Amino acid sequence: MSDDTQQRQIRVGETADGAPLKLPVIEVLTGRGFATGKSGSGKSNTASVIAEELLEAGYPLLIVDTDGEYYGLKEEYEMLHAGADEECDIQIGPEHAEQMATIALEENVPVILDVSGYLDSDVADELLREVARQLFVKEKKLKKPFLLVVEEVHEYIPEGGGVGETGNLLIKISKRGRKHGLGILGISQRPADVKKDFITQANWLVWHRLTWDNDTKVVGRIIDTEYSDLVSELDDGQAFVQTDWTETDVRKVQFRRKRTFDAGATPGLEDVERPELKSVSDALVGDLQQISERKDREQDRIQELENELAKKEKRIETLEDELSSARDVSSAARQMADALQNTETVQSQLPEGGGDLRRLHEEIADLEDERDELREQLAERDERIEALEGELEDRTAELERLRGENEQLREVVRERAARREEDSGGDGRGAENAGAKSAGGDESEIVQAGGDAVEFGYMSDDDDRERDSSGGTDTDSSGSDEGVVIADEDRRIGEILETDLEDRLARACEGSQCSVETAEAIIELFARAGPLRTETVAARVDRSRVAVQSLVSELRTEGVLERAGERTYTLHENVRAELRSATPSE
Repeated sequence: MSDDTQQRQIRVGETADGAPLKLPVIEVLTGRGFATGKSGSGKSNTASVIAEELLEAGYPLLIVDTDGEYYGLKEEYEMLHAGADEECDIQIGPEHAEQMATIALEENVPVILDVSGYLDSDVADELLREVARQLFVKEKKLKKPFLLVVEEVHEYIPEGGGVGETGNLLIKISKRGRKHGLGILGISQRPADVKKDFITQANWLVWHRLTWDNDTKVVGRIIDTEYSDLVSELDDGQAFVQTDWTETDVRKVQFRRKRTFDAGATPGLEDVERPELKSVSDALVGDLQQISERKDREQDRIQELENELAKKEKRIETLEDELSSARDVSSAARQMADALQNTETVQSQLPEGGGDLRRLHEEIADLEDERDELREQLAERDERIEALEGELEDRTAELERLRGENEQLREVVRERAARREEDSGGDGRGAENAGAKSAGGDESEIVQAGGDAVEFGYMSDDDDRERDSSGGTDTDSSGSDEGVVIADEDRRIGEILETDLEDRLARACEGSQCSVETAEAIIELFARAGPLRTETVAARVDRSRVAVQSLVSELRTEGVLERAGERTYTLHENVRAELRSATPSE
């Protein structure tokens, strides 16, 4: 990765004080982003502005377009527009997935994957899944900074419904793609409908105007309760931007309008002239067309073989019927010939002269010749059937070989999964995950949802105490507070809390979808160290800053914490008094 990529920034708008908002290219390309806002608030414009800046700087990306509104980028940039509509540069299907990933990553061609035109939603879903899988596989080797943008991400990773194979793959990219250089930006109108695992994995978030209560509550949990009302008052194009790479927690930003044609604008009465769009090279489209033609030829050949087989089976039935009839005639002729061999019978039944007898012999000979001819045809039929059966056996053997290779790959995946499970079981993470599930009762918990160890690590009780033993208050906090002295270091905060406080703690954990262990660790930290900033708390308990902020907000609502200054919190006075009364003095 070049130093230029590491240091380069893109300008996408201005902050409330008029300063330019610049995003680091490397964080955008390889990070985990989430942009949301109600229809018309500017979220798709924001995604287009980010895309324009990346394309202007020469960095390719792949946009999953669910509404056919991103082709306007082709007004200024050469991009491959692939999908099912005739307006696309090329019509593709799941069989093109590997070539699409190769074009994007190895040939540096930006791609608009337009899934809006597929009548069969399963085909569109399979296409996205296979393209994303190929990007992830290829990035393991290439490790090239690359951004995957997914519109309407709630359709693939819903909060309430089941997550399918495609959704699980997108979550996998959000958790593990960064280490390979593959970033993801999810876009949705309804943050309440998006699985919280995905949102809390994000290290940069853009919150445009939201008005539904369920959506504004998500803003309050992720940022802070005061933003639940503020987010509904934003103008078009305005947003609260939250990033992990700046000291400022939240910035109010006005994003600029995109330069290219707005294909997603609501149609009006005036005529809108579609601009002239840039096209990619004919050779590139030709390579994809060859894949389509090869598939068509294979389908035609399969249909041809099936028709030929049906004709042969019909001919066999006809020949078998003819052979059965010939055998009946031959048997009757033999009986007549045997009767003719008796001279007296013949003389009594036939007229004088041997004319009729010769005629009968001739008829018998003709029938026997016809029988021999039918037998030859049947022999030829058997040879053709044997050839077809041989071809079928070859195809069956090839299928079994492919199945065997597939099973070997699955076994490798299972072995690697088992090794990862053994590795994770050796550092105490398995136990804490189990505790988090039992506390929340829901497998869709946010906290410690399998993120990278560096950003979403776990910490044992001993490590926590060793870290807290350093003492002292947060140097960045304002004000001071006398920490609560806990004489018995082996007692957990949860063991000395009163029932009412335990209930409030449980409700806060349920509201933020954090584990009780995390909440107790934070309460114990505040009890020992006094007022602290949220980023300091996140670092001290080794948790995500977004997750800690969500829990702190819920603890304030329950009266467990209170503000001590700007972005600084401390234990509520009543809680400090309760802890002091519950712990023996030294």
